[in-house]
Amino acid sequence: MNVFTSEAIAGKKVIKTFGLVRGNTIRARHIGHDIVAGLKNLVGGEISEYTKLMAQSREQALDRMIDEADRLGCKRRLKSAPGGGAV
Repeated sequence: MNVFTSEAIAGKKVIKTFGLVRGNTIRARHIGHDIVAGLKNLVGGEISEYTKLMAQSREQALDRMIDEADRLGCKRRLKSAPGGGAV
């Protein structure tokens, strides 16, 4: 399935709208990773443990969103509006 962030695709016509689909995930790290990340936070710079976790979470959420669209019968296009937040 093709996933886009735009409202329209040049040269293509929307035939049917299936509605909203979601793909959610909440992840936690091992306490050891949180301690290391906390120490890195003191000195500054990228916290690679959290960067990797965020990338994995986004991929899993997108996979779940595509699965939900497939379940609804959408086979061609999916407009994506990624978001995130703290829990």
